[in-house]
Amino acid sequence: MRGASSAPKRKMNAVFGWVKRQPPKVKAFISVVAGMAALVFLRFIVHDHDNLFVAAEICHALGIAVLIYKLTKEKTCAGLSLKSQDLTALFLAVRLYCSFVMEYDIHTLLDSATLASTLWVIYMIRFKLKSSYMEDKDNFAIYYVVVPCALLAFLVHPSTSHNILNRIFWAFCVYLEAVSVLPQLRLMQNTKIVEPFTAHYVFALGVARFLSCAHWVLQVLDTRGRLLTALGYGLWPSMVLLSEVVQTFILADFCYYYVKSVFGGQLVLRLPSGVV
Repeated sequence: MRGASSAPKRKMNAVFGWVKRQPPKVKAFISVVAGMAALVFLRFIVHDHDNLFVAAEICHALGIAVLIYKLTKEKTCAGLSLKSQDLTALFLAVRLYCSFVMEYDIHTLLDSATLASTLWVIYMIRFKLKSSYMEDKDNFAIYYVVVPCALLAFLVHPSTSHNILNRIFWAFCVYLEAVSVLPQLRLMQNTKIVEPFTAHYVFALGVARFLSCAHWVLQVLDTRGRLLTALGYGLWPSMVLLSEVVQTFILADFCYYYVKSVFGGQLVLRLPSGVV
């Protein structure tokens, strides 16, 4: 029985080993093919694409639950990026503002709960568990993402009838969300070793981003592009879809090493150079 149960793991490790030996271009091609295969699979098994968005919200909530457990039970914030949490709080706050002034719905309540949880995490890192915060490793300059996102939002934003400032804010939170995880990935790259709870949290974010991206892509395919037209005209509809894709691919490499670590029976994730 034990030999039979370990056989799938050996096969998976062999696959991971083969992929690891491939050049970067081949790895990129494999990632694209795997993503397309996953989209086809989801299209056949999920009839209501809104369920994908709900599943993405659930995965994000599970990731936050892991953070809460880590901070309350483990009493440490080692491995967590305060800057990523700051960026998350920023885009959630802007998105909440846009929801209140533009379109109030159930997602407004979900974002409110997520923002409250994120602010609590920030409070714990800044004050309660500051001694375990890896400030020297959390060295990503956030203005490298905030300023370009603000400039891009000023240039490319929705063409709705809302106030121009609100439309720019809306675009800003979309762009910032796509890159908000970069400081967390930089911190993990600096440490090279990622403890389990942080790895679970980032993997949950990766799954949530993929499901959200799948929701948008499948909606576009099923409406034969009419969804993009409904979002407005110009570059904005394409930028919304591109932001979703960017979010997914930013975390794709980390998720690969996470799954490889799980199948290898490793509790601690070790990242090679060049992952981020």
